[in-house]
Amino acid sequence: MTATLDTVDAPTVSTEPPTAPPRRRRARRRSGGAALTVNGLLIVGTAYMVLPLLWLVFAVTKDASGLYSGDAFSIGSDFFANMSRLLTQDDGIFLRWLANSILYAGAGAIIGGFVALMAGYAFDKFIFKGSRPLYALVLVGVLIPNTATVIPLYLLAASVGATNTIWAVLIPAFCNPFSVYLARVFSAGYLPNEVLEAARVDGAGPIRTFLQIGFPMLLPGFVTIALFQFVGVWNNFMLPLIMLQDRSLFPSSVGIALWQSQVQQNPDFSTLVIAGSFLSIVPLVVAFVMLQRFWRAGLSAGSVK
Repeated sequence: MTATLDTVDAPTVSTEPPTAPPRRRRARRRSGGAALTVNGLLIVGTAYMVLPLLWLVFAVTKDASGLYSGDAFSIGSDFFANMSRLLTQDDGIFLRWLANSILYAGAGAIIGGFVALMAGYAFDKFIFKGSRPLYALVLVGVLIPNTATVIPLYLLAASVGATNTIWAVLIPAFCNPFSVYLARVFSAGYLPNEVLEAARVDGAGPIRTFLQIGFPMLLPGFVTIALFQFVGVWNNFMLPLIMLQDRSLFPSSVGIALWQSQVQQNPDFSTLVIAGSFLSIVPLVVAFVMLQRFWRAGLSAGSVK
């Protein structure tokens, strides 16, 4: 009697990699398309901001004829000649304009930033009658463009005889609604109420609490606000154009525009405009380079542990 044994085939193991589910493949395609779109927009935005500055760097090395002929991104040999002519034109008036811009922007950044920080701190930490309506007016001021306030400011300055003075440019720079809004945001986010309560328990008054406790903790926010103020006042054009008539009080933006208006009659002024524009961005670069370490510092430094 013979017995037959049925053989059972061993299971075969597939060596092909498993395929991803269709839903996962679609998600990967969507994420890849989103990343490509975002990177493309970033490249376009970077080119929009960098290319004009790059063109300015090359243009400042050329003479008047070279600006309108040849390759726009080629290097010329007239950089030092353009700088020398810029600094000696009209007995060195551009240096006066540059000093005026530094005065207006520097005072507006430091004093205006400190005023905004105090106002934002007060709106956030104090409860007083009319605080909500006043802060609502600040938010309305954020929505109003600066150019819309130039004529009312001129009429106010003319009524007190402050036109054609440095105060006509400085005083409006001390009050910026957007800076007050930013200061309130910084105060609400990075200045715990518990720290202020502890200072009050120790006997510190409101002013001492702000100067010794609040301000050091809000220092990175103050630097941020001051930089926004500095750039805004430095690039301000309409207000000094309307307020000032004396050339010695012009900031660099108005002075360069004055030279630009003479390019049609004298094309040689184009090199002065280019050289002045190049030199006027140097203080902005220096300010950002010197103060960037405050931005990198933790905004929550000194908070409750």
